[in-house]
Amino acid sequence: MAHCEQVPTAVRTVDSVLTRMRALDAALPGRDGVAVFNRVYLAVTEEVDRHIDSGRFTDARAAIALDVRFAERFLDAVDAAAQDRRPPACWRPVFQFRRHPGVRPLQFALAGVNAHIGHDLALAVVDTCRTLGCEPVDLEDEFDRVGDLLVSLEERVRDELMPGPDLLQIADPLTHLLGSWSLDRARDATWAAARALWALRRLPDVAGEFTERLDAAVGFAGRMLLTPLPD
Repeated sequence: MAHCEQVPTAVRTVDSVLTRMRALDAALPGRDGVAVFNRVYLAVTEEVDRHIDSGRFTDARAAIALDVRFAERFLDAVDAAAQDRRPPACWRPVFQFRRHPGVRPLQFALAGVNAHIGHDLALAVVDTCRTLGCEPVDLEDEFDRVGDLLVSLEERVRDELMPGPDLLQIADPLTHLLGSWSLDRARDATWAAARALWALRRLPDVAGEFTERLDAAVGFAGRMLLTPLPD
């Protein structure tokens, strides 16, 4: 694998985004849908940080840049909502339904993962390539390792947040709803989208339309994941 060029960057550190996520965790009510996703994402980012520190990434600098650019997309959406600005379409359902009593924590967690993987990660790959002066293929190892951590975390989230057998009447429609979404498929689609956006970087109008349609499609999937369920 070719490595990214060592060029100056202004990216924040993983510690800085972890600090921000921990502050959100402390500030938001536990049942808030954004708080539910933030706890999930905080666990992922802490795991990525441990893997970076232990040398498990081929190119630690590229892994840090990708992780930070990725996290900034979520944090920017949080800032937009807090300032009464419209977040990207992929995030709007999470913010719109964040206090809905009929939406389960598992739905919020996976709708956030859907927005962040389906939209933000593709743009973060492009952001990182521009920052480091490299091509998407140079980030493929880092992308795959982060994706593997997300898949393992998704399994843990389902185990921890899926209602128990005593709530089977609720779990039946929930299982059907969430069974239609796959992180593996989303990750594969994201890598293809990142490569397409990079190929379109010299055609800003086309790239902008592609990004807008991707954002809308991911937002539609998120709205379906957040379908309120009966008590």
